[in-house]
Amino acid sequence: MQTVVSQTSPPRKSFLYDPKVRGIFYQVVLVAAVVYLFYMAATNAIENLQRAKIASGFGFLNNTAGFDISQSLIQFSAAGSTYGDAFIVGLLNTLIVSIIGIFFTTILGFTIGIARLSKNWMVAKVAMVYVEVLRNIPLLVQLLFWYIAVLGTLPQPRNSLEMGAGFYLNSRGLFMAKPIYGPNISVLVAALAIGLVGTFLYRRWAKKQQEQTGRQSPVGKVTLALILGLPILTWIVLALVGANPITFELPRKGTFNLTGGLQILPEFVALLLGLVTYTAAFIAEVVRAGILAVSKGQSEAAGSLGLTPGQTLRLVVIPQAMRVIIPPLTSQYLNLTKNSSLAVAIGYPDLVQVFMGTVLNQTGQAIEVVVITMGVYLTISLVTSFIMNVYNRRVAIVER
Repeated sequence: MQTVVSQTSPPRKSFLYDPKVRGIFYQVVLVAAVVYLFYMAATNAIENLQRAKIASGFGFLNNTAGFDISQSLIQFSAAGSTYGDAFIVGLLNTLIVSIIGIFFTTILGFTIGIARLSKNWMVAKVAMVYVEVLRNIPLLVQLLFWYIAVLGTLPQPRNSLEMGAGFYLNSRGLFMAKPIYGPNISVLVAALAIGLVGTFLYRRWAKKQQEQTGRQSPVGKVTLALILGLPILTWIVLALVGANPITFELPRKGTFNLTGGLQILPEFVALLLGLVTYTAAFIAEVVRAGILAVSKGQSEAAGSLGLTPGQTLRLVVIPQAMRVIIPPLTSQYLNLTKNSSLAVAIGYPDLVQVFMGTVLNQTGQAIEVVVITMGVYLTISLVTSFIMNVYNRRVAIVER
């Protein structure tokens, strides 16, 4: 007698037992909860504003501002400009100090970082003192030092320090020649664009040539000739034929004040000096750590090939150290941009001082002003991080 054993299929498991499905489910629930919370917060804020009879919305940006701004890269007047124009002025002032600050703090930070590893005892100790002093003093204190103790002691305009070549320095800032652009400025811009494109193409060719033959090309000299030499040569040629694309208005010293020219506010100079010297101390430590992360054998191998210490640092050590330097360097760039908001302490008209200060006090629309300001700083940070991440991927080690 043969026994028949029935085969039954295993019980079907729920779709939640699938890790991928479960992960997607939890994420959808989390996003829905966050959206709901934001919706409830926005609804309550709108109801409270209506109950308190406080205006809401972004229509205030079209209202006349009614105040002046000491530094503006666009046309701005109290009678004819709006709060939206004031926002643009503050944004541009923040961007200009951030971009210039990042440029100079990178140069100073790399210089101090390399100097800390110098075999010269005096150079290394001076760099060490710079780092230890400046990075341990609050930035706000340093800004006040530059603005009050350094720039505040300059003479009055009638006793301006004449520095030659049309430069004057006094308590109201630095006065210099103001460029006035003519109709042929587009030719000069085109020459600069051609120089930049030519530099990019030449550097690619030089890199490929070095990989194939090992022969180095004068990249630095060619870059300098294309980016600076070509526009300068174009400018000279245009000036000789009577079509000068740029003329300069020199400041004139009067009895009590200076007239004409371009004025750089002392608030801008103090903010820039404070941000650059403070952030450079942190970048110097990042650079030093990156260089020390490169094996000493790399330097020894470069020396055995006949490279000088300068060539070893520039061609061997720094390119490898950049893989370690870039991530923390990005954080320092973001810190510099966000720290520029301390400009309100010395009266520089940045985004916080103009928009979250004057505009907020006049309109009373705190939610809109704060949200716009937060969005601007968030956007600047994300764009900076994206650019640095793209560069980081270019210098990263490619695994084979």
